Amino acid sequence: MDPARAKLLRQLPAVDEVLRHPQVQAALSGLSRPFAAEVVRQVIASARGEILAAPAEGLPAEFDVAAFLKAVAAELEAARRPSLTRVVNGTGIIIHTNLGRSPLAAAAQEAVLEAARSYSNLEYDLKRGARGSRQAHLEELLTELTKAEAALVVNNNAAAVMLALSSLAAGKEVIISRGQLVEIGGSFRMPEIMAASGAILREVGTTNKTYLKDYERAITGDTALLLKVHPSNFRIVGFTREVSLTDLVSLGRRYGLFVMEDLGSGCFVDLSRFGLEKEPTVQDAVATGCDVVTFSGDKLLGGPQAGIILGRREALERLRQNPQLRALRPDKLTLAGLEASLRLYLDESRALAELPTLAMVTRPLAEVERHARRLARLIHKTFGGRLKAQVKESVARVGGGALAQEPLPSRALALSLPPLAPHQLEARLRQASPPIITRVEHDTLLLDVRTLLPHDQPALLAGLKMVVESLDSE
Repeated sequence: MDPARAKLLRQLPAVDEVLRHPQVQAALSGLSRPFAAEVVRQVIASARGEILAAPAEGLPAEFDVAAFLKAVAAELEAARRPSLTRVVNGTGIIIHTNLGRSPLAAAAQEAVLEAARSYSNLEYDLKRGARGSRQAHLEELLTELTKAEAALVVNNNAAAVMLALSSLAAGKEVIISRGQLVEIGGSFRMPEIMAASGAILREVGTTNKTYLKDYERAITGDTALLLKVHPSNFRIVGFTREVSLTDLVSLGRRYGLFVMEDLGSGCFVDLSRFGLEKEPTVQDAVATGCDVVTFSGDKLLGGPQAGIILGRREALERLRQNPQLRALRPDKLTLAGLEASLRLYLDESRALAELPTLAMVTRPLAEVERHARRLARLIHKTFGGRLKAQVKESVARVGGGALAQEPLPSRALALSLPPLAPHQLEARLRQASPPIITRVEHDTLLLDVRTLLPHDQPALLAGLKMVVESLDSE
């Protein structure tokens, strides 16, 4: 090893020496000494690796102790912060799967907090003074809203689909159109979920066209269920044909088969009234007499993550008897948040105003533009032109597998902070506190205003200030 490299390696401080340094001592609050020591070891290992990898001509004369201590303090500070943290969504994708999908309404937030800080009647029947069912808290409300005969709630929609298939078709054939064998988030595919449930896949039709006769010809003595999957996260356009749920229900009745629809992103409101694409509502699906309808609670519905199962009492009773239901059941926080979210739908105008997802989806473009211009003026006033914000036309998306083809006209702020390139500014905003998530299009950084929440402004300005000040201090 060359002498210069060996000298730098000898100058690396010991772990105990680093932990005793005043600059590091100030960053130790809330951390155990063994944990802090492990963080320091990792920073030392990283520094050692950089020295070993650096070309000989690029080696400094002396080890930079100040920079090293600053790195240690930063790592200790980062170790104290929770991994799951709030972010500001400036992407323009409303139901952003990677950013936690739908934010909860104020009423749901309060309900979750109340359930978290107190005991509750989760599985206690207050009238009888005896053990009750956690499913009872939502079944009456769901059946009232949708006119279904019965309802169940599990922890997500994939679980709802698997529970239904396992309960109604394990070891039996399930007929589905080839064009509906979708892949959902996380690379989970419908055929794989069906296989895990014990059901036997029988696909019919072609990718773009399936007729009722295709289903009927495939029915055998081993058939248990006809399955329709709403292709919520993609569209097949042009030369296409699919069978309506009403026709499938009629066919199922004729042959004594269960019929099920997986709506994916369940919606209780007809969004076509707001100029958006017609999305089948939960109420429409239930009204066909379908035995089982499944959908998510945390997408267009606007609640917490959950899988909701509605349908005919006979079918859902078989699901209740399945031991898997206990493994898939939701916790008290989910139930509290979901009940509060659903209660808003008792008055649709409240749901549209108070559920953040619906409010963002239906927000008039003129209002989005006014907000964008106010925010641009505020940024200019706050940063005196150092950080530039120009209002641009933008296209937002509903996201979360809902209204896949539907562009939402929006407005975005084109942010620039010389001398940073757009991708460099995007990375710095992502590392701010709180992180600000944006997108880069055509070499321009865009912060879409449609997905900003009403209470985001202080956090947004704080994150922008951190980025500007960090750049100025370099």
